[in-house]
Amino acid sequence: MFRLRCVNPCLRRLLHVGAINRDQILEGLQVCSTEDQVFDVVSRNKAKLTVDHVGCAVRMLWDFQKDRPCFLRTIDLTNSHPQFVTLQVLAENKITQMDDLTLVDVLYAFLRLKVEPQNSVVQQIVSEAWLRIDRLPMSSLSKLAVCLFDQQLQTSPLMGRITSILDQKLTTIDDLRILSILMNTVTILVSPRLRDALISRANHLLNSPRPLAANTPRRLVQFMRNFKYMDRPLLEKCNRVFMHNISRMDADDISIILGLYQSLQFNNCDFRLAAKERLIELINISTGAFSFCKLFVALAPTASMKIRERLDNMAYLLADELNPQQVRAILEVLEEIQSRNLSLLNKIVSVIQKNLHLYSSAELTRITRTLVLLHYQNSELFATLRKLLLSFLQKSFYPSEVVMLTRVLSMLPSPRLDKDVVSRLDEVVAQCNLHELTTVSFAISKWIQKEPFYRHNTHSKYIRLLQRLSHCGCERLQTADQLDLVMDELKFVSGEWFEEMLLEDAIVTVSRMIDQINWNNVSDLGFFLTRMNYFHQPLLDRIASVAVEHIDKIHFSATYATLLPFSVMNYEPPQADELYDACIKHFTPHMSSFEPHLLVLLAFSLAVAGRFPEELVRKIFSIDFLGKLDLQLECLPNNLNMRTRQRLMELNRALCLECPEFQVPWFHEHYCQQLKKKENVTISPLQQQIHKMLVEVLGGINFVQVAVVTPYYYTVDFECKLDKHLKPLCYSEPSSLQISSKGKVVWESGSPKNTREELPPGAQRIAVDFLDSRLFCKNSHHIKSEALIRKRHLEILGYRVVQIPHFEWNSLELSTADAWKDYLKQKILGQGCL
Repeated sequence: MFRLRCVNPCLRRLLHVGAINRDQILEGLQVCSTEDQVFDVVSRNKAKLTVDHVGCAVRMLWDFQKDRPCFLRTIDLTNSHPQFVTLQVLAENKITQMDDLTLVDVLYAFLRLKVEPQNSVVQQIVSEAWLRIDRLPMSSLSKLAVCLFDQQLQTSPLMGRITSILDQKLTTIDDLRILSILMNTVTILVSPRLRDALISRANHLLNSPRPLAANTPRRLVQFMRNFKYMDRPLLEKCNRVFMHNISRMDADDISIILGLYQSLQFNNCDFRLAAKERLIELINISTGAFSFCKLFVALAPTASMKIRERLDNMAYLLADELNPQQVRAILEVLEEIQSRNLSLLNKIVSVIQKNLHLYSSAELTRITRTLVLLHYQNSELFATLRKLLLSFLQKSFYPSEVVMLTRVLSMLPSPRLDKDVVSRLDEVVAQCNLHELTTVSFAISKWIQKEPFYRHNTHSKYIRLLQRLSHCGCERLQTADQLDLVMDELKFVSGEWFEEMLLEDAIVTVSRMIDQINWNNVSDLGFFLTRMNYFHQPLLDRIASVAVEHIDKIHFSATYATLLPFSVMNYEPPQADELYDACIKHFTPHMSSFEPHLLVLLAFSLAVAGRFPEELVRKIFSIDFLGKLDLQLECLPNNLNMRTRQRLMELNRALCLECPEFQVPWFHEHYCQQLKKKENVTISPLQQQIHKMLVEVLGGINFVQVAVVTPYYYTVDFECKLDKHLKPLCYSEPSSLQISSKGKVVWESGSPKNTREELPPGAQRIAVDFLDSRLFCKNSHHIKSEALIRKRHLEILGYRVVQIPHFEWNSLELSTADAWKDYLKQKILGQGCL
């Protein structure tokens, strides 16, 4: 008992000291549940606030805001509160006392609460952070990088130091969230070497089984978008995380991801279908302007007519509540889906007109382009837009912005090329890349088309500009020394001007850097040659040799673009068998990972080359795959949808004709009938001339038929029959097609028939096809595979195929009627009939 009495005073003293040491101000802050309560504690204890109190108060003010939806945040009220200014002054006075974590957290919170970057507290904290930069933990370093990014200091020396630290400590970063934040903020300073290292590290960390929120992989996809570089393995891993989180995503999350995918030209069927299902679930709760706009943008392009009507009605009711950016986004979607809802369109345009003064130059160009593509009729609005666009142009010195404004100005219903446009183009054109030069040429051609007649001064103005463009383009190509940079610029170029003025120079430039062709760029180069329809044997041979040697490094989905030029342009390199075998062996284990439409396109390109891998054929013509393809087609853009359907039909036809052993049924009869009914076949004047000559050569109009539809729905330009003595045979019935006076081919009522008159013993059926320039490579008379697979199939169907190349028919040797007739006799009847 005596011992306990001795201990008791000691315990009382310790408890008393503990009560004295309690930080009542900090406790008071920690129990606050609103901003006003925090400000009340600050107001009552100004003289007593320590660095810990200030840090806690500032953090809590931001925590209250970030936990609310964007449209419920009250940042402006917090920022304008008198005690918030007090906190800024106290924070500035205690900067040197802050520990590293608090320093960066306070800076981050102040910027999120809209403290201006020019404010002295922000500048002082940034200066202090610079002094401590090398000792900051990676979590604080990533948050500091976000703060600098928000202040538009992406290229500052401090951000450069952060990039250097990231490079040095990359292998020690094990938190993918921190890595993704750093990757996104330092993108502009990242070299190709560091880019590859960052992607490699992200790939490694994504292999972790730990669950991830969607924000982290989204930042990785943003990094690739910002870098204009797609690493498919990383993208597919990110997509798997998105799929895992889709049920927790809102319309904003889905809209952002779909936009990133579109920028990267990445189309994942599974994610699109899951996103569509999730968006439909969100319709009933997306009643606010912000959430509805995101929902409309993401869902409308793939929605059914019933859902689209519902979305249209909601958009009409909410239009007046939308901010300028939201209403612009709605307008762009209306153009994408080619909406015919005139009442909604007028409503959206009326809201846009009220806010024209609030739009940036980029937003204004997108609005103008969208209205033009929608064929919207409002001359007063277009006059206002033209005036605003010209005012932006006169103040702009950025080449990309000048080019963007120039192109959209050329789309407006104004026939004149404004002097201000010419002046600004003259100032920036030397800084333009190949894509921008091509865009300017497109604009000039638009103005030329609008000219009612050529005046001498107008004509010379256009000619001078086009010559300047050509000179700048040639100089840019001649001085280029990095193939990857050239391929980046060539990726989106197109149009007659480029093909006539710069294509040859581009091929020379790529040929000069042929040693730089590697596994990473063979698919891009192959796709470029295919798109340009340019046959260049050395480049194709190089693509083949690199692909064979490094096939294990090429992503399996890139085998399509790699093989495409060989398939389309009918060229087999010395290593043809090795190339096709290596590619087929490479992609076969990954067929389930292919997008369904891409697998169809790949299979058809192989079929054109006469290759039919059995596993691939069995995969595509399975019920499960065709069902998945049907679902995907609902989410594809119309042009890609139609191309995929057409290629599936052509693949089905090729298998039925060339590989009957696979026993793939012909299931495109109805599809082909529908296409033929919609088809507007025109007989050109040149084909009419050939028809007239054939009639004379064969002895009458009943000896030749026009636009004959064969089994499996090929349309033969002209058909005739010869007996065993090579004498023309007369048709018992006229053709099921008739030619109108305007050269149009008109179908009779009823569907096309595939029945044909029987031939007498020894007779032969002749298919006469005129081959125009599109069936040959641009730079030579090298015939493309499209004409050869057609010939192959027609021969299987029992035809002897006679092909008339355009360059032979239009040659100087065939400049008279007799010469043309002799040519046809030789082609159809043989040498002895001359």
